[in-house]
Amino acid sequence: MNDLRKDFADKKILITGGLGFIGSNLARRLVCEGANVTMVDSLIPEYGGNRANITDFADRVEVNITDVRDIHAMGHLIQGKDCLFNLAGQTSHLDSMTDPHTDLEINCKAQLSILEACRLKNPAIRVVFASTRQIYGKPDRLPVDENHILRPTDVNGINKMAGEWYHILYSQVHGIRACSLRLTNTYGPGMRIKDARQTFLGIWVRRVLEDKSFEIWGGDQKRDFTYVDDCVEALLLAATQPEAVGEIFNLGGCEVVTLKKAGDLLKEVEPKACYQLRAFPEERKAIDIGDFYADFSKIRNRLGWSPRTDLRTGLKKTLDYYRKNLNAYL
Repeated sequence: MNDLRKDFADKKILITGGLGFIGSNLARRLVCEGANVTMVDSLIPEYGGNRANITDFADRVEVNITDVRDIHAMGHLIQGKDCLFNLAGQTSHLDSMTDPHTDLEINCKAQLSILEACRLKNPAIRVVFASTRQIYGKPDRLPVDENHILRPTDVNGINKMAGEWYHILYSQVHGIRACSLRLTNTYGPGMRIKDARQTFLGIWVRRVLEDKSFEIWGGDQKRDFTYVDDCVEALLLAATQPEAVGEIFNLGGCEVVTLKKAGDLLKEVEPKACYQLRAFPEERKAIDIGDFYADFSKIRNRLGWSPRTDLRTGLKKTLDYYRKNLNAYL
């Protein structure tokens, strides 16, 4: 873990989606680096915000319950900040297909409003946007690098793609120092486990701790996974390195495994765990992308980032956390 205190000590940081999974882990690290952190979250139940994520440092941050769609509130909050980590978003792929207009408002329209607020009220701010590997769609080649064609398979992917490119456009045209990280299967303490809206690993973990079998759909699909601490490290590097401005970077994991292998690793960590292999549900087939794992050589070469936490270790840390805190996430 890099010592970034010199970059963040006494800096004023704004995190959208701050009470969510990644936002809260990022805030905890920033507080340790000496930053003054303001966390923005709507706490809409269907999304990932949870006050339990910050119980260990709640007295060291400012929390503002605001929806990123509130243009006036966001314009006020952006003023005077040194850096914006723009993590708020609607993440459910199925929800985006049944309620596309809400997805459009949050993942696309609100992003444009946030960038306009930056341009008009704080053009010197540094912005890091959390994008997703979902915008690639079904890959033509593996591993997938940043030059791969973008071919989203759902409304969420289309809107996240637009949100990302607004950030790059505002960097190129208006000089906003923005960049984008395309995240892939981020997991760890604080992730949503009550359902599969955020990640399927969450529902696996919940069912294991409730002594229930979990389902693996298909099983042969290959994936990479990024432990949340590694993701946070990438976000911080992207906010501090000049080489990141105007760029797009893939994240990735230490290894590529099939979903069945991921389930087997969970059983190694918790021997009582058990799973059932199931055929892929019909409603998911239309948006399934098959095998996917990322080429993260660009961020490794430019910013010096590589994942450090292997999947087995990350799953153990995750299970240990939820054994102690399960009720706060149900």
